[in-house]
Amino acid sequence: MAGKSRNAARSSHGERREEILAQALRLFSEHGVQQVSTRQIASAVGISQPSLYAHFRTSQEIAQELCVRAFRHLAEDLSRALAGEGGRAERLRRAALAYVSFGLDNPDAYRVAFMIEKLVDHRAQAEQGPGLAAGLEAYKLLRGGISGADGTADLIAQSVWATLHGLVSLLIARPHFPWVDKAALIDAHVTRALAGLD
Repeated sequence: MAGKSRNAARSSHGERREEILAQALRLFSEHGVQQVSTRQIASAVGISQPSLYAHFRTSQEIAQELCVRAFRHLAEDLSRALAGEGGRAERLRRAALAYVSFGLDNPDAYRVAFMIEKLVDHRAQAEQGPGLAAGLEAYKLLRGGISGADGTADLIAQSVWATLHGLVSLLIARPHFPWVDKAALIDAHVTRALAGLD
């Protein structure tokens, strides 16, 4: 009986943590990380602020966890795209399309990870923990799909990333703009972003 109680408590603890993350993601996406307090998150979940502190100490810690999850999800999508059959250009195109799909399928997570004010100081990588590490892993996967024997792999990868991010950000931030057919727009954009990388 005691074992069942402990398991139920663990399950309840895990479920509450997920509720906190879900509500925080919504609030961060709507208002920005710096504008949301732990008190607001606790209120949205329906718990007291001290109860929230049993899971997370600060709103920045919650944001960091959300970023880690987003980056890991993206890294998994990129890894699958790059691991499939086909030549390097075909695999890189799949990875670019996977990046766009990730952002459009997970707009709140994308906003928090890529579109809201910085959460970490990239100059202090050793002190930033899993958030930056997960983000760099996703970037390294994209970079790995680009040849750069002349030392330009990072330049090219970051240019491609910025180009893809521009499209995803616009489609998320301006959903009511009279866009052309989105599938055609994405296809044309990715083609141009990767032009010359065959």
